[in-house]
Amino acid sequence: MSGGSGVTGSFATTDYVVFAMMLVVSAAVGVYYAWADRGQRSSGDFLMGGRRLTALPVSLSLTASFMSAITVLSNPAEVYRYGAIIVFYGLSYMMTMVVTSEVFLPVFYRLGVTSTYEYLELRFNRMTRLMGTGLFIVQTILYTGIVIYAPALALNQVTGMDLWGAVISTGVVCTFYCTMGGLKAVVWTDVFQLGVMLAGFLSVIIRSVVLQGGVLPILLDSQEGGRLQIWDFDPNPLKRHTFWTITVGGTFVWVSIYGINQAQVQRYISCRTINHARASLYINLLGLWSVLLCSVFAGLCLYSVYRSCDPWTAGLVSAPDQLMPYLVMDILKDFPGLPGLFVAAAYSGSLSTVSSSINALAAVTVEDLIKPHADLSEKQLNRISKGLSLVFGALCVGMAALSSLMGGILQAAISIFGIIGGPLLGLFTLGILCPVANTRGALAGLVSGLVMSLWVGIGAQVYPSPPELTRPLPLTTEGCNFTTANHLNWTATAPPTQLDHTAAAAGRHNHSRPVLAEHWYSLSYMYFSPVGTVAAVSVGLIVSLFTGGCGQEVSSELTLMKEDTSLYHLFQFLSHRVTWWTGRRDPTIDRAEKTGNANPAFYHVELDLTKTTVPS
Repeated sequence: MSGGSGVTGSFATTDYVVFAMMLVVSAAVGVYYAWADRGQRSSGDFLMGGRRLTALPVSLSLTASFMSAITVLSNPAEVYRYGAIIVFYGLSYMMTMVVTSEVFLPVFYRLGVTSTYEYLELRFNRMTRLMGTGLFIVQTILYTGIVIYAPALALNQVTGMDLWGAVISTGVVCTFYCTMGGLKAVVWTDVFQLGVMLAGFLSVIIRSVVLQGGVLPILLDSQEGGRLQIWDFDPNPLKRHTFWTITVGGTFVWVSIYGINQAQVQRYISCRTINHARASLYINLLGLWSVLLCSVFAGLCLYSVYRSCDPWTAGLVSAPDQLMPYLVMDILKDFPGLPGLFVAAAYSGSLSTVSSSINALAAVTVEDLIKPHADLSEKQLNRISKGLSLVFGALCVGMAALSSLMGGILQAAISIFGIIGGPLLGLFTLGILCPVANTRGALAGLVSGLVMSLWVGIGAQVYPSPPELTRPLPLTTEGCNFTTANHLNWTATAPPTQLDHTAAAAGRHNHSRPVLAEHWYSLSYMYFSPVGTVAAVSVGLIVSLFTGGCGQEVSSELTLMKEDTSLYHLFQFLSHRVTWWTGRRDPTIDRAEKTGNANPAFYHVELDLTKTTVPS
């Protein structure tokens, strides 16, 4: 399989049937919950599942929500081009769950908010809440556009699936089951779609392992090609991916998603108890690790199969995001239905993310923009929630058209979350962890964080990092054996950077790069989120201290209390155990227990061996 033929299979009828079944099952879940909950008329039931969900489905839904088609298509391509260093995301996921369950979850769960931005009004003021809501809506619609468009484009160019047919069918099915079934439908379709994603990955991995003669040859090929050289502890913040950029930068990005993003918070606060909510976060961690390992190993399989004939350099695909669909059509073409399963996996990722986003957008719009200004009955609010799901679904599909202007989808998605999510994370951190923070400080911090992250984010788009900082690994076309006429001209070996738009753009700007471009704009995109968060917290605290923040009274319910943390309860448990153990060691108590004498007046008699007939 190391020599490319230039020809891959195309979608068969069976593949379309498998893909259609995934869409039909997703839609059917929405119909089921619309029918099952037809007696429930409140917007709370629709948006929050009546706050009666349990840990297992919520944890799987949390995993599926942001494990989108970007994970299915981009992570393997990332490993193929840059190596398996993204496996360190596993550490950032773990730190994220600890921070979320210990810092953000207790406060949101105690307050019982439907929209996380309600908290901002309770802690600061109405203006802060509206700014937070506005930023969330912009961030989510931008991100959702990428999530719908990117897989459609990649799959259209490789499998021949109709581009806009795929975009619109994704958007329509998502909008349908969100509008019909609310949060319960979203959670249960996420569970199904996560299963489809893992099945799609496994079909590619198992077939690759069979073709390459086992797992060991794939690992040896990857080692020879430098794909397993992951131990890069260089602290230089300008390098695109190192241990530090992925673990530190990744933790900030994922805390801004799990800790404060409406789509995720809405799920775990819909759990029936706080223990269910905490458990859902930690079970979800296992799901995240599973998907990450599958996507990284799929990337190693991709490299092993095409190590001597890179389809991207050879012009067989026009973007790295199409490598994974190309591999699928190449190695699974003799297995009708399996290419369809992989495409269904990519779209399951999209559906789970888009449905979560639509549901979250409807929730914040109802809670933050409609409820405070209109006196409406629960029945009316329920209808408005469904109507908004419809509107946001259409808006996200429209946004997909603009996403074609974005660069690499993994980098674009994380950049959006970093640029907007970082300052928002800083704002919530000020509220929950800093009792001295006041309204002026919060607003000043949010604006400062946004200015800083936009400055570095836009600068990085205009002046991309040079190849020595992004460091793509070498690829070759030496082993290619093309048989089709339109590929005969591809015989030379060319490094991928010649086709890398980022590198080409860097070359164009090289003669006119300002001083800031050498350092500030070359900052790893993983650090956009920490820049926004640190700026928001620093400026927010300084302004608060200078505007009387120390003298204000803040309700303890709105900040993190020591009783909220597991560490406090662990300490209490251990101190009780120590007290109990030292009590057990006290000879007076020990003797009293043995003789059944609990009367303190007799302890001295029991202990004076000269006055007792008890044999020693």
